[in-house]
Amino acid sequence: MWDSLQLLAFSPPGWGGVLLRGLVFTLIVALGAYALGLVIGFLGAVGKIYGGPILKTLLETYTTLIRAVPELVLILLLYFAGEAAINLALTAVGLPTISINPILAGILVLGFVQGAYTTEVIRAAMLAVPKGQVEAAYAYGMSRTKMLARIMIPSMIPFALPGLANLWLIVTKDTALLAVIGSVELATVTRQAAGSTRSYLLFYSAAAVLYLCLTLVSTWIFRRLERRYRPESGDALKLNALAIGRR
Repeated sequence: MWDSLQLLAFSPPGWGGVLLRGLVFTLIVALGAYALGLVIGFLGAVGKIYGGPILKTLLETYTTLIRAVPELVLILLLYFAGEAAINLALTAVGLPTISINPILAGILVLGFVQGAYTTEVIRAAMLAVPKGQVEAAYAYGMSRTKMLARIMIPSMIPFALPGLANLWLIVTKDTALLAVIGSVELATVTRQAAGSTRSYLLFYSAAAVLYLCLTLVSTWIFRRLERRYRPESGDALKLNALAIGRR
């Protein structure tokens, strides 16, 4: 038993340091993909609500296709097809081909996939904001950009947070899928450690504990945010009262 636990030591021949580095890579990829997904999701939601027919059709096609195809297939398709397309373009202009860093590729691929789901979460949150608040903003002469920054985004946060929390937990687990493109996140290094030492139960249990700790910390943070931005907070009540008073 003690000999097995020594395999989790941070110094060789222990694999504890390797597992922690894998956890750090997992966090980097998850944070990068989540941030990219938020940017794509916000722009996609605004485009779906306020865009023209062509833009709405393109965005609807994007969200439908991404949500319909398994994420593992998308990761393989976007990684290999994306690298091939970039190298084809570089070859066409006479430049040498490149090999995409697996971490950067993981962030881009998972962020692109997350963007489709985030688009629908933020779009639903925007539609949940009382129309009176938006009408009051326009009545005060605000432009659409100013209305989004001052009214829509602060008001939609309480409605979007539960969905965004779920997407964050999903993307932390989806990083394990990046093992197929050679990434060195937690699941990959766990498999390497377990294969090298034949201590499968020990290392996969350790990885499960690390994922559980990440989930518990993330859940605590999002619950704090939900309490901070819940609709019953003073700011939301003021906005609702303002909107009702202007009707």
